[in-house]
Amino acid sequence: MPAGIEVHADGTAAFASANVPAWHQLGTVTAGLMTAEEALRKAYLARWNVRTLPLTTTELSDTGVRTIEVPGHFATVRTNPKTGNTEPLGVVGRQYTPFQNEDAADFLNVLADEAGAVFETAGSLYGGRQVFLTMRLPETMMVGGTDAHVLYIVALNSHDGSGAYRVIVTPVRVVCANTARAAIGNAVSSFSIRHTQNGLSRVAEARKALDLTWAYCEEFEKAAARMIEAEMSLAELESVVDALWTPPKGDSKRALTNRATRWAEISHLFTNASTQEAIRGTRWAGWSAITEYANHRAPSHGKTPEAKSVRRAERVASGELDALMSKAFQLTSV
Repeated sequence: MPAGIEVHADGTAAFASANVPAWHQLGTVTAGLMTAEEALRKAYLARWNVRTLPLTTTELSDTGVRTIEVPGHFATVRTNPKTGNTEPLGVVGRQYTPFQNEDAADFLNVLADEAGAVFETAGSLYGGRQVFLTMRLPETMMVGGTDAHVLYIVALNSHDGSGAYRVIVTPVRVVCANTARAAIGNAVSSFSIRHTQNGLSRVAEARKALDLTWAYCEEFEKAAARMIEAEMSLAELESVVDALWTPPKGDSKRALTNRATRWAEISHLFTNASTQEAIRGTRWAGWSAITEYANHRAPSHGKTPEAKSVRRAERVASGELDALMSKAFQLTSV
């Protein structure tokens, strides 16, 4: 069990890593980053149903085995993800509330507050007594007012009563017990939550304690305010559209038709769409017309309208349009 990673009886390791294997070469390595659900499933952290049971002990006597209750103490147990058997994890007091691994993942998702948040590592240590989840810090998030590149938000949870649920911001990518300790030692900021009934509701408090702020949102709002105040002509919008979709060279009828159709859609949105009524004729309206076209009006492959709608949704969700949207914003902002 290198560095504490749990290895099940069938030889599978309770660890998952995005893109690159860990030094211990255990677990599953995915091609690309993981969602919370994927991280939990691939690291065998899902559906443990950690719970508490009354604690008892036994004593041999002349009349046989006598069961003795231990007042105020409980055993934490889980359902083994491989065998389905109930397994003991630790001993806790009356006030202890288990935090499920799913709860820990949800907390990180909300803390990062970004659609499609992604995880880099997840794993179980010491037979399930401790778990960790690591998310790469979004580039649009700042820590303490400074750029936070190549930093991670790490959730460290214990199911045996040995410690609080802890969230830290650290430059260390956690892959084992040793790196978990290193992450704590190198933490930029940290926040702890006791295992109580309402512990995981303290997202706003955690974000404040970790000094996390959204740089992108603040700059985006400032730029949007300037764009709403700046006028934009149809000719200016057309030059932006041509910069985004290079005009066809030569006399390809199909390419010329596609360009004409695209410009007709975007110019109509800019000049006539009801969604533009309050901002018509501004640079913000220009950017909005382009994004509405790209997300909802651009041609999509599919034999039926439903298939085309699904393809459009996939295009947006996958980030396929991110580069286009970023360039459009740069060309229309002031």
